Amino acid sequence: MEFSTTTTRPRNVDWKRAAAILYGDWGTSKAYVIGLAFAVAGYSSPWLIGAMCLLTALVGVNYMTICRHYPNGGGVYASVRHRSEIISIVGAFLLIADYIVTAAVSALSAFLYLGVPHPEWFAAASIAIIGALNYFGPKHTGGAAVLVAVPTAIVVVLLGILALPHLGEAVSHIQPLHGGFFHNWNAFVAIVLALSGVEAIANSTGVMKLNPGSTLEKPDVSKTANKAIIVVMLEVCLFTGLLGLAMAALPGLVVANGDVNAPGAEGVRDYMLRYMAQIFAGNLLGPVFGHVAAWAVSIVFSILLLSAVNTAIVALSGISFLMARDQEMPPIFAKLNSFGVPNAGLFFAVLVPAGLVIAVSDMSGLADLYAVGVVGAIAVNLGATSTDWKLALKNHERALMFVTFVIMAVIEISLFIDKPNARIFAFTVLAIGLILRGLAKESSERKANAAQEAALQAAVLAMESTGRSATATHGQKNLIEPKAPAATGTAVAPVPVPKSYNGPVLVAVRGIGRTLDFAVKEAAENGQPLYVLFVREQPVIAPGDRKKKWTEDKQARETFESLRDKGLGESIIPCYAVSDAPANTIADLASTIGAERVLLGAPQRNTLIHMLRGNIIREVAALLPDDIHLLVCV
Repeated sequence: MEFSTTTTRPRNVDWKRAAAILYGDWGTSKAYVIGLAFAVAGYSSPWLIGAMCLLTALVGVNYMTICRHYPNGGGVYASVRHRSEIISIVGAFLLIADYIVTAAVSALSAFLYLGVPHPEWFAAASIAIIGALNYFGPKHTGGAAVLVAVPTAIVVVLLGILALPHLGEAVSHIQPLHGGFFHNWNAFVAIVLALSGVEAIANSTGVMKLNPGSTLEKPDVSKTANKAIIVVMLEVCLFTGLLGLAMAALPGLVVANGDVNAPGAEGVRDYMLRYMAQIFAGNLLGPVFGHVAAWAVSIVFSILLLSAVNTAIVALSGISFLMARDQEMPPIFAKLNSFGVPNAGLFFAVLVPAGLVIAVSDMSGLADLYAVGVVGAIAVNLGATSTDWKLALKNHERALMFVTFVIMAVIEISLFIDKPNARIFAFTVLAIGLILRGLAKESSERKANAAQEAALQAAVLAMESTGRSATATHGQKNLIEPKAPAATGTAVAPVPVPKSYNGPVLVAVRGIGRTLDFAVKEAAENGQPLYVLFVREQPVIAPGDRKKKWTEDKQARETFESLRDKGLGESIIPCYAVSDAPANTIADLASTIGAERVLLGAPQRNTLIHMLRGNIIREVAALLPDDIHLLVCV
């Protein structure tokens, strides 16, 4: 008997969770960009902040188009790859540069808001701790992002309300731009930092909920993506612009050596929102309430910024894993630990940002490095998409996207010309990336040559011993070779039940053990067919995983081969999945085959790891229909 199964990624991210994930990166920019703007333009800064908000809105509108046309992932690496592998690699490494600096700048800003001494060391330590927690594969889910984003949005709205009475005074303090076009252009380029994060939502389209009426074969996630982008874009643009204008109401701000001093408070550039909360709330309700408001802003934004660090680390290890699976980075970046996390990618995602924040230790210096990565990645994506004539873009969409690409390209060129550190950083990342790609290609060629030699030797041996081989294989049972459900597990194609027994039993395993032995015994005693599901958990699903078979997975192969003499292929049916959502995969297969019971083994892990990873038994129990019983083997 032969059968096949197919799965797709669980599309369970609604617009609220998608917006929260986007806000975790996009929304953090106002924490530091407002102060940096004043440092470069003084009381003329509201004009530059307004221009940056317009550019942010323009990029957001274009990414709504990208999300609609790339419902399975529209980030620069995925969307450009079909056009040119080289361009996609350049875009990917620019995005890696962005994530590196995102982690560094977010961590540093968090501790600047908290006002600790030597914030760069606290920032580096926080990156290391977050990376250590990620060793166990904690999930940065949309639900957790909502918990962080909602209080931050509330605090921003309250701060905006406190600022409203001061807008008249702010308008009277605004000064015109001065110094000529190129001077103001360079100042504008220096603060283009509110764009990071838009690539994250483009990469998330593969897990977004589908529009009503669309199918997995022809997915459309435009409603989910558009709503998420519009909500966050409006908040970022309106409140960044509002708070940037209100900043001009603060009296006595003075630019000194690239920093901003205020009456009675020096160096407020890097925690301008905290200072604004203290002044505005203090003027309204007294100094005590002003200090409380300042600390509320500091704590909430610090948590959001540290959440952005986690997002950047996960994204860094994920993209390095994906590129390694595509043979664009050395194979070591594709090796997973027992928790499904790529150790080499995680080590890189922690070591480089932590080292960078100690080496630079200044928000202005990190800001120069920040912009070159995110602007370059967005420019590559917009340029490749707008000139892709096979893509069914409307004329006005293509024109708008191309104009935005030109603007982003000019900004990137300006950064390369005027910011030598940014130029060195970008070229260093690209150079290291291309060297790693060369090493990956050499490794791939060596493996291919070794495989060819092995195949030739095997063919010679087979020709020399044809008769003996035929005799040796006569009468043996062949293992079933199902097509792997290799994406990430929700929609599972119908699987035929071998005979009409009681309802089938599904056991999900990660290897040979007591749970599998118990399931085989129970199914045999009750005359039930047994589906044995081996789930290979991975944080990112590469295109090649969609075609992966259990015979290519050593642990899965050993597990299924142990069942050879116990009814494999008759009453025992092997199933294999590569998944980033194991609980969804288990629950959906159970529903599809009409399982009577699902058997899971109790994880032998300590309390800390349970807390970090979550409880898959609880997740499966929540997803299973009421008529399917869950049995936990301890």
